[in-house]
Amino acid sequence: MPAASAIRVMVVDDQTSMRAMIRRTLQDLGFRDVRDKASATEALEAVRADRVHLIISDYNMPEMDGLQFLQEVRKDAVIGKTVFIMLTASAEKEIVQKAAEMGVNNYVVKPFAPAALKEKIERVFGALT
Repeated sequence: MPAASAIRVMVVDDQTSMRAMIRRTLQDLGFRDVRDKASATEALEAVRADRVHLIISDYNMPEMDGLQFLQEVRKDAVIGKTVFIMLTASAEKEIVQKAAEMGVNNYVVKPFAPAALKEKIERVFGALT
């Protein structure tokens, strides 16, 4: 059972309000090291420079979408095993299936309740303390 406070998280979403809401939710769950970026390009650079344990990324973003971001993370020898949870506004089967094929650890459909995010994280890390 990992302590939420020991898990470093990167939140990636082009919407400021969504990043703030996810950050608050994670902090309420006990996460202390929560970083965020407005684009996958910035986030990729940041996690390569200072690794995190968990990436929570939106799917629909300009420049580089969540699937492209996932692909870049997975092909990197250093950060390739980082836990990756995809956020999507739709449960489009095709997107979810492609993300699964590319190695996403879990996905959350927006809008979501804090309990749903916690459950998705715990499915990967185990019960949080």
